[in-house]
Amino acid sequence: MGSDWHEEYRRRLTTAEDALTRVKAGDRVAVSTLVEPESLLVALAARLYELQDVKLEWCCPLTDCGWFEPDVDSPFEFLIRTFTSPAVRPLMDAHLADYSPTPFSLHSKAFREGRPGSSPPDVFLVRVSAPDEQGYCSFGSSMWNKKDYTMRSGCTIAQVDSGLIRTAGENSIHVTEFDALVEYEQSPMELPEPEVPENAQPLFDNVGELVRDGDVLQMGAGTLGAAIATTGVFDDRKDLGYHAENNVRGVVELVKKGIMTGARKTLHPGKVVATNMGFYADEHVYMDGNSVFEVYDQEYVININTIAQNDNMVAINSALAVDLTGQVASESIGHRMFTGAGGQPDFCIGALMSKGGRSIMMVPSKDRTGEITRITPAFDPGTVVTVPRHYADFVVSEYGVASLMDKSQRERAQELIAIAAPEFRAELKREAERLF
Repeated sequence: MGSDWHEEYRRRLTTAEDALTRVKAGDRVAVSTLVEPESLLVALAARLYELQDVKLEWCCPLTDCGWFEPDVDSPFEFLIRTFTSPAVRPLMDAHLADYSPTPFSLHSKAFREGRPGSSPPDVFLVRVSAPDEQGYCSFGSSMWNKKDYTMRSGCTIAQVDSGLIRTAGENSIHVTEFDALVEYEQSPMELPEPEVPENAQPLFDNVGELVRDGDVLQMGAGTLGAAIATTGVFDDRKDLGYHAENNVRGVVELVKKGIMTGARKTLHPGKVVATNMGFYADEHVYMDGNSVFEVYDQEYVININTIAQNDNMVAINSALAVDLTGQVASESIGHRMFTGAGGQPDFCIGALMSKGGRSIMMVPSKDRTGEITRITPAFDPGTVVTVPRHYADFVVSEYGVASLMDKSQRERAQELIAIAAPEFRAELKREAERLF
């Protein structure tokens, strides 16, 4: 890029307030996923009642500048892509925000291919590291679709934050790709340590029994996925690999212990691959500049074709409920959205397409009250099916493992009833006899 990038940097440098004057009435404004640019969002919120017909779209919103309360008469429209969050759930419940179920692996496909009615955002707001000596910024620990959106949006405004780490992979971009730059030091987001849910250890132990030496693991989002790698269930395995949407807590420790070497991976051998490397400061220190940890775009990482290239790929995810045919609901109960599909369908299917691959679905036998079975004859009306029954493989509860692949409906019901909570099994059996 030459040695003149410093001048290009200075030319683009401005204040958040000035940068956000680029947003016009009628614009679509996209916000980067998870690592959000706080200064830019605050400046945009200051123009809330000045701008008309602005559509604000992002995945898993975290920063509430007063616009997520249902009683705020906001002129902005909100579109939530792929994954909702507690911050925006009140708007979703009040039907004041729309939702797009497009999978992560296809986020940019429609506008990249020029499909009717689809186009890149007018403005993209993103957060990046300070530039290196060549003028390249990093997206830090979390990439998602940020490079693609930066390159294709009508205007990209970046918050430059020297606190972001540098990771390997394809996670850098030159300062000249941005239209405006705002320097701002933002407090890093750090998640609390994951807690092992009550009575979940037997469930985790059952999952561990299905994992073999040399397997390539994916662990999904949610309470169970966040905790399982911290419980020791993989500590007696050798040469595990990792390829996932998120780097969950415990993976770095497995790397340090020499358990997760990636030595047998057929794709990116020896590397931990994800599009989001997590939110723990001590892990970030270990990852910063560490070539073992590679970050790539979500459309590459969370893609069935990519996932299936790893032999012995094992997808480990969790469900809100599983019905007796093997359908998995991980997003909603009835019509109420709680989360989103995330990469779960892609990883479940990709793992099954992998040579020697398996899909494991974790489901506690009961809800938190202990009064409702989560292995159910049928879902409530409106419940979203995240993984169809055609791709059902292993379902694991604290009571055992149900093996569903290549089983009939009756056989699947028998397998699932056997791992349900004992007090619900008689009723589930009666329902199964009625249905099948």
